[in-house]
Amino acid sequence: MSKKKTKRHKPKKPLELIRTEVWDLVTLKSEKEQMLLTIEEYRKYLLPLVIIVNAQWLNLSDLTAKDRVNAVEKMIHKTADNPNPKHKYFQSIIKTHPSHRKFPSYLRRAAIADAMGIVSSFQTRYREWQSGVRARKDAKPPRLTTFVHTYPALYKGQQIRYNLNYQSCDIKVWSGTDWVWLSGIKVKRHGLNRHLTDGNEICSPALVVNKNKCQLSMPVKIEKKNLEDSDYVVSVDLGINNAATCAVVGKDGTVKARKFINSARDIDRRNQRRMMIARKSRQTQNITKTKREKGFCKGLYRKSSHINLEISRKVATCIVEFAHSQSVKVIVIESLAGWKAKAGKKGSLLKQKFHLWCHAKIVEIITDRWAELGGQVQAINPKYTSAYAFDGSGKVKRNKNNYSLAVFKSGKQYNCDLSASYNIGARYWYCLIQGDKTFSRVFVSKSSNDTLRTPVTLGTLRSLKAA
Repeated sequence: MSKKKTKRHKPKKPLELIRTEVWDLVTLKSEKEQMLLTIEEYRKYLLPLVIIVNAQWLNLSDLTAKDRVNAVEKMIHKTADNPNPKHKYFQSIIKTHPSHRKFPSYLRRAAIADAMGIVSSFQTRYREWQSGVRARKDAKPPRLTTFVHTYPALYKGQQIRYNLNYQSCDIKVWSGTDWVWLSGIKVKRHGLNRHLTDGNEICSPALVVNKNKCQLSMPVKIEKKNLEDSDYVVSVDLGINNAATCAVVGKDGTVKARKFINSARDIDRRNQRRMMIARKSRQTQNITKTKREKGFCKGLYRKSSHINLEISRKVATCIVEFAHSQSVKVIVIESLAGWKAKAGKKGSLLKQKFHLWCHAKIVEIITDRWAELGGQVQAINPKYTSAYAFDGSGKVKRNKNNYSLAVFKSGKQYNCDLSASYNIGARYWYCLIQGDKTFSRVFVSKSSNDTLRTPVTLGTLRSLKAA
C-alpha cells in the first residue's frame, strides 16, 4: 500500500525588527525644487500602475512579492526580449512624459511595489466589506483611489549614495530635462543614530519633501538581542500626580530600588496652553454668543499635543534607562487598554488631567524601545493595585489634603503610587509562580460564593516564600 505524502510546512521566519528614523537634509532652494519635481514625476508614473495592477490582481495575488514585480514589469516595460508588452497603452503614456523615457529601473520597481501595496490594501478592505465586516450597517464600499501621495524609495547605489560617516549623501533626481545626481547634500540630524549600532543595517529610505520639510525616512533593521533572565523585574505605575513610579521587585518579594519620574516643567507648559484655550473660548462665546468655529485656537492645540508627545517620550526614555541600569529583562505595567476615567465633572481641572493623560503613548514607546534592547514588556490586571496596601494589611485611605499619600490600617503613611508599583511587580511574580500565563489573576484564592477574597500584594508574595 502506498503511503500518503504529508505536506511539510516550512517554519515561519521570525519577524524582523525595523525602526524608522528621520534624517533631516540641508538643501538649497534649487535642489529642493528638483526633489519636489522628482516626487511629482514619480507619482505620475505610479498612477497608471495602480490601475493595471488592480485589473490583473487575480493573476498576481497568488505570486510572491518578487514574482509580482517581475510579472508587472513584463506587462509594461518594452525591451529587446519583450518587444510586445501586454499593456501597450503604457508606452503611449511614456511618450507624453519625458521623465518616463529614462525612468531609472530601480525606481520603476519601487513604483510597482508601491502599486502592489495600494491595490492589496484596497482588495483586503473590499473583501471585508463584502463579508459584512463594517463600521456601520450603511457603510459605503471602499474605493480604489488613484490620487496617490506616496514618496519614492531610494535604492543604495542606484538612487542614493552615502558619503563618509553618513554626514552627506548624493541623490538621483529629475532636473526637468534629465536624471542627474545632486552631490554633497548634508545630513543635519540622524534621528537616534541607530545606524551606528553594531549589527544594525540601513534599508532603502524614502525621499520625503514638501513645502515644510526635506527629509529621508530611513528604516533601520535592528539586530535582535535577548537579555539574560533575572530574578528581578521593573514594575511601573503610571499615574496623574507622578508621571511614573518605578520599583525593582524581586521574585522573593524584596525591593532593590525605586524611582519617581515626573516632567513637571513640561506638564506646566502644556497646562498653560490649555488654560489659554479655555480663556479664549470663554471670551469668544461671551462676545459672539455662538459655538466656536472649526480651527479655533488651532496653534495652541497643536503646541499642547506636541508637548504631551514630548512628555511621553521623556518618561518612556527614563523608564527604559532605569530598567537597563538595573539589568532586568522584564518591565511590568498595568493593562489600561480601553480604560476611561469616571471621576471629575465636565470642564473641571481633574477631567482635563485625565483627558491629557498620555499613558497609552508611554506604553507604546516603552514597548518599542525595550524590544530593541532585547527585553520584554508584560501587562498585568490593574484591579486593586492602588487600593490595597503592599504589606497585605488591607485597603488604604487617601489623605484628603494630599491624594498621593495613602494611610494603611496600621496608621502607617506611604506613597500610594510606590505601594502600587510594589503590588504590580508582586502580581507578575505570583501569576508566574501559579502558572497563570495570561497574567490576569487578581485574588489569592478562588471562591464561588460571596466570601471576601484578598487581592495579590507584595505581602502575598513574601508569605508565599515563607511557606
